[in-house]
Amino acid sequence: MVKFLKPNKAVIILQGRYAGRKAVIVRAFDDGTRDRAYGHCLVAGITKYPRKVIRKDSAKKQAKKSRVKCFVKLVNYNHIMPTRYTLDVDLKDVVTPDCLQSKDKKVTAAKETKARFEERFKTGKNRWFFTKLRF
Repeated sequence: MVKFLKPNKAVIILQGRYAGRKAVIVRAFDDGTRDRAYGHCLVAGITKYPRKVIRKDSAKKQAKKSRVKCFVKLVNYNHIMPTRYTLDVDLKDVVTPDCLQSKDKKVTAAKETKARFEERFKTGKNRWFFTKLRF
C-alpha cells in the first residue's frame, strides 16, 4: 500500500477531545511501536483558531485575535482523516515523541508550536488550515 500519511500532511482529528480540529502530521509510525502496536502518528494541531480581523481593529486587538492555541498528541490512524493539503512548517526539532513523556516538555512543545503556527498565519499562507471547519 502507498504511504500517504507523511509528515507535513494536514489531517482532521475525528475522535476524542480534539474531534473536528485540524492538525499536521509531524512523524508517522506505520508499523507501530512497542507501546502502541498499531499504526499511529504524532500530530500538532490547533485547539483554538484565530478569529476574524477587520480593518478598524487596533493593533492590540488584531494581535489578540490572531492568537492560536495548540496541542501535541499521538493519534491512531483510524481516528484521523487526511486532506489534500500540506503545511510546510518545520516542527520536527520541536515536537518529538519523547516530549510527550512529561507535562513540562509537552507544554514547551505546544508553546513553540504555537509560535510557529502564529508566524505562519501572519504571513497569510495556508489560509484553509487556520479556519474552522464550520462556523
